[in-house]
Amino acid sequence: MTDAVSFRPMTEADLDAVLKIEYAAFSHPWTRGIFTDSLKSYDCWLMFEGSQQVGHGVINVIVGEAHLLNITVKPESQGRGLGLLLLERLMDRARELQAGECFLEVRASNQSAYRLYERYGFNEIGRRRDYYPAVGGREDALVMACTLID
Repeated sequence: MTDAVSFRPMTEADLDAVLKIEYAAFSHPWTRGIFTDSLKSYDCWLMFEGSQQVGHGVINVIVGEAHLLNITVKPESQGRGLGLLLLERLMDRARELQAGECFLEVRASNQSAYRLYERYGFNEIGRRRDYYPAVGGREDALVMACTLID
């Protein structure tokens, strides 16, 4: 990483750029409608490296519990620690909103994301069978949780 990393809240005006990254990163990306709905109810953030948008994330915090709903880093920017920086920012935001723990689901096949979450301090606590759409069928989700209070 050469340029400074910064974050700001996502707005509806950002959705074209968000969708470009989302569709490049995932086989089954979130749609514009999902992001539009998320902007109304959840905490949605953008990550920049210098002036370039390189990622985004969405969390939901209700009654002391956070749920990480989406975390995405531009494919060509992956593998340089940006995912961890984005995850740290989202977890800091969850703490600001008084969350004591965070939950997430990750595709069973997404080992790089699993390792990222594990590195941060998430632990696998369960499995949701056939949770995600996948090429040729469905894929399990691994459920992970992390305590956010010291």
